[in-house]
Amino acid sequence: MDKEKQRALRKQVSPFESASLRASVVQLINTFIPFIGLWVLAYFSLSVSFYLSLVFSVIAGGFLVRIFIIFHDCCHYSFFKNRRANKILGTISGILTLFPYSKWQHDHSVHHASSGNLDKRGVGDIWMMTLKEYQEASTWTKIQYRLYRNPIVMFLIGPIYVFVIDNRFNRRKARKQERLNTYLCNLMIVLLFGGLAYLIGWQALLMVHGPLFFVAGVAGVWLFYVQHTFEDSYFEQNDEWEYVRASVEGSSYYQLPKLLQWITGNIGYHHVHHLSPRVPNYKLENVHETVQPLQHVPTITLKTSLESLKYHLWDEQQKKFVGFHAAKIN
Repeated sequence: MDKEKQRALRKQVSPFESASLRASVVQLINTFIPFIGLWVLAYFSLSVSFYLSLVFSVIAGGFLVRIFIIFHDCCHYSFFKNRRANKILGTISGILTLFPYSKWQHDHSVHHASSGNLDKRGVGDIWMMTLKEYQEASTWTKIQYRLYRNPIVMFLIGPIYVFVIDNRFNRRKARKQERLNTYLCNLMIVLLFGGLAYLIGWQALLMVHGPLFFVAGVAGVWLFYVQHTFEDSYFEQNDEWEYVRASVEGSSYYQLPKLLQWITGNIGYHHVHHLSPRVPNYKLENVHETVQPLQHVPTITLKTSLESLKYHLWDEQQKKFVGFHAAKIN
């Protein structure tokens, strides 16, 4: 894709880079109210059966994913036109999802500005080594990387570590406002869950919110992982890296069933989102359907997305993801 086509593509998307107050309010209503209702049902169902409560908790977990998408939009200042409104709602939804708003906003902005850039890895993304780097790495580094890439660690243990532990601490060079936002988030999390534990008991809280949080965490990490980890993705050295190509070639279109697409706030249109983060989540599908070039991007389905589990290393020579076996072959 030459420079002229890249500029034309961004120009075609620009009309959608504006929030609709009505659409945003509707999404708030059909997300937060069902989440709270399902949480309450899960709690009162404990007196009948834990398994009945579990059903409500799992469904509520899906709505927590949807709350995270709203939080995500707020971090891009795309959910409301007013920046302050985005910050307020982002902080509130960040408390519910255990993400400090300002800290994650910084890391995620770096991710968008460097996704697919081999020279700028390490902030806001998943640890990814090239084939050559892995072959030349020490035994200890290889062990660490294999453990990190193990599905049990990445999708089961990883979410607990990131959401519960890592998100509680500021990055080293964080500014005062960012640090204060993290402290505020931590304080409100303690007050919220401490208050709930006091009201209903820590056992009931754990039985209701534990499964809910686990489902949302696993789904969130999976969505982030799978939409950048597919065979013919895009990675280049800084001198060759191009933002538009990284967006439309290095971010997939995750074609999900309509119900899952709705629950995940259209994040499956990840190529659109990376091309223009200012497009609200409820307009992503419209952009994909309207801008024809965006319909010809890497597309994965629920079935084919499972293949991403076998991709561990980026082969710079073949420009594709490969498994650990390739390190032994070469």
